[in-house]
Amino acid sequence: MMNAVVLIVEDEPEIATILQAYLEREGFRTVRAENGRLAIDLHLSLKPDIVLLDVKLPAIDGYAVLGVIRRQHNTPVIMVTALGEDLDKLQALRIGADDYVVKPFNAHEVVARVKAVLRRTLGHGETEVVRFGPISVDLIAHSAVVASGSGAVHLDLTLTEFRVLGHMIRMPTRAFTRAELVDACIPESETLERTIDTHVSNLRRKLSAAGAVGYPQSIRGVGYRLSPSR
Repeated sequence: MMNAVVLIVEDEPEIATILQAYLEREGFRTVRAENGRLAIDLHLSLKPDIVLLDVKLPAIDGYAVLGVIRRQHNTPVIMVTALGEDLDKLQALRIGADDYVVKPFNAHEVVARVKAVLRRTLGHGETEVVRFGPISVDLIAHSAVVASGSGAVHLDLTLTEFRVLGHMIRMPTRAFTRAELVDACIPESETLERTIDTHVSNLRRKLSAAGAVGYPQSIRGVGYRLSPSR
């Protein structure tokens, strides 16, 4: 559950800031969207672990956003809204919400509900997305994204660069030798071990340009690891 990504969809900056602060204090990573259209885009690109979703939103309301999310993925969604009537709750649950919190809320309660929903949902089915720091790699869709508090940057990687990143992110603190990376990521080639340096250098440049500075780290006399220097 640690390092899970929470997409906060809330058009009131004060409420979004409170939720973000409490969640990050508990070890979650957060991304914010102030309207429904941005929420849909971020959900599609980042594939967050859970969504906190307001109902009254600019552009597209929360019910419509929830409907789009349910057509795309089974991401757990907690509605956080001032609409507290039973009919409002039933509508959200019918569309596919996993929980419902009425404003004004206790931020500690929202965090507790996030943890409870994630305990019920994480670990069911095949894991598609592996994350480390700001980097998310979808091993099935062959896509990689660098996340920030305001959005996401898709990485335009070659097949070998993606293989290197996907291989290293599974064990981000382990040091890999050049020979190991060649065997795992370019098995069909008879390339020299030093060729992997070029692929890692290009990968590092693209990650840095997207905001993930310092990944992967060179280890003198050994090879590389994804985790940067502390």
